[in-house]
Order: sequence, then structure tokens, then C-alpha cells
Amino acid sequence: MSAVSSKPVSARVLDAAIAWQLCLDCGNGSPVQQAEFDTWYDACEEHARAWQQLGMLDHRFSNVSRPARNALRNARSGLQQRVRKIGTGLASLALVCGLTLLAGKNHLPIDYWLADQRTATGEQRQLQLADGTVINLNTHSAVDVRFDADTRRIILQDGEIMVQTGHGDPRPFIVQTRDGSLRALGTRFLVKREEHGTRLSVLQSRVAAHPEDSDSEVIYNEGQQVLMQRDHLSQAASVTAGADAWTRGMLVLDNVRLADMVRELNRYHRGYLGIDPQVADLRITGSFPLNNLQVALNALQPTLPISIEQHTPWWITVSPKP
Repeated sequence: MSAVSSKPVSARVLDAAIAWQLCLDCGNGSPVQQAEFDTWYDACEEHARAWQQLGMLDHRFSNVSRPARNALRNARSGLQQRVRKIGTGLASLALVCGLTLLAGKNHLPIDYWLADQRTATGEQRQLQLADGTVINLNTHSAVDVRFDADTRRIILQDGEIMVQTGHGDPRPFIVQTRDGSLRALGTRFLVKREEHGTRLSVLQSRVAAHPEDSDSEVIYNEGQQVLMQRDHLSQAASVTAGADAWTRGMLVLDNVRLADMVRELNRYHRGYLGIDPQVADLRITGSFPLNNLQVALNALQPTLPISIEQHTPWWITVSPKP
């Protein structure tokens, strides 16, 4: 291996290389997908280096790479069956478990990988834009920045952001998602892509929400949150306590289900974090670090009848205490 090809690459770029390999290995990649891959590959030298290193890794693990990729494409539901089929040695098991869980969590539209700015699982980042706006990206989030003479537009492709708009620029500031647009009115606010819509939480001043398939917009004030879908807006509610605590590396909860806490922590974990249904409805209140999953989980055990079962670094389950 040459000195250039052996130079380390970032986790984010390696994630992208793995995702592209899975896509192309399926054997049914369209010309559009191939063109998108070529664009990604040629974008910078680090992309090409990651692809080369991934190929060398495949060669070293040639006895397990093909079954592993088959397991990746079938995701978590078939994990146990595929582990039994491969079933030779801890190295094979760890490789299959780790890559399967990684692919299951990172299988996102190509818009995520091609976004102007993005974060990997567990990563957070702050951006300072040319107009003075500050944007915080939460875990596994992606945005495109589209500023022109008339509009300042941020396209949220996936995940969650906090926006603190800059002052003194007369152009409207808009956050766009698949569900519609959010127009800032001199403000600080959160925008989160969820399964059933886009959640807006106004932390300061006001924001105007305009669903994609609606002819009107509604203005929301400080302390309000709403779920925006393509054709309507839900009833406004109060912003959840500690909604922006993730920008300070914390998860703040007030009498929430343990299952909901585990689901939120899983967004920051590179692997599987599950919970036994027997303890899913236990309630929890407190503040927990997002950058140290083990500390967050261990803090639960003195007050709740649970145990933490960790089978591999990627597979953790919250279970009833024996």
C-alpha cells in the first residue's frame, strides 16, 4: 500500500464509501446511480483514497466479505440467520454485526451523501454562514446551503438543526424540507425531520410555516412547536423542556418513557440499542450525556429495575433486572 493510500480517512467519508459499495454490489445500479458515484469519487482525493482502502479491506477479508454484504442488504431482521451461516470465528462475527448495523442506520437517500454539509452518527457540528447565521447540525444530519441575490435558503435533507439567523441581511431566510418551508422572522429555532413530517420548535421570536401543498402559512411564536406535513399543520403545542440541550451535548428528559429515551440515544449510537418491552413503559427524568452512551445507560440502573446487556460494541439491550 502506498503512503498516500494508507493515509487515514475520516469516519464520515468511510461511511459514504461503504454505502456506495453496498449500492453498487447489488448488481442492479442504474446509470444515474453510477453517475452519482462517479461524481462522489471525483469530488476529492479523500473519497478515492477511502474507496481504495475499502477494496484492500475486502481483499483481506475475502472469505467473509460476500456473505457480510449479503447480510448488510437484508438488514437487521436477518442478522441471526446470516451469523449462523457465516459462523466461523469472532472476526467474522464482529465484521458482520458491525457492518450490518452500520448499514442499517446509514442507509439514507443519496441526497444525504451529496449534501453540502453533513454529520455522521454521533457527530455534531456548528456552521458559521456568510450572512452571520449560525447553524448547529445534530447527529446524522445533512443540509444544502443555497444563497442567491433574492433568498437565503437552507435545505434540510435529513436530521435536525438549530438556526440562529444573522442580522442586517434583507433577504428572507428559509429552511426548506420535503414537507414545506419555514421562514424565519429574526429568530432562533429548531427544525427536525421526522418519519411523519417536519417538527418546528421556536426558541426565540417567530417563524412562519408553509406546508408544501398548502396555499397559506401560519406564524408561530416563541415557545411553540408544531409538526408540519405536506398538506397541513398539527395543533401547536409548547416546546419540550430541554429541546435544544443537544447543542450542549446533553439529553434532558422530564417524565418520559424509557423506550423513548432509548430511541433518542440510539440516534447517537453506531449500532443497535434496543429495549425489552417489559421495561419500555418505565418513566425517567434527568439529564444524560449524548457523547458517552455507557455513562448515560449506567446512570439508569440505581433507580430503575433494569440491566444493561452488551454483547458487542455495536449491540446493546436494556433488559429487566434478573
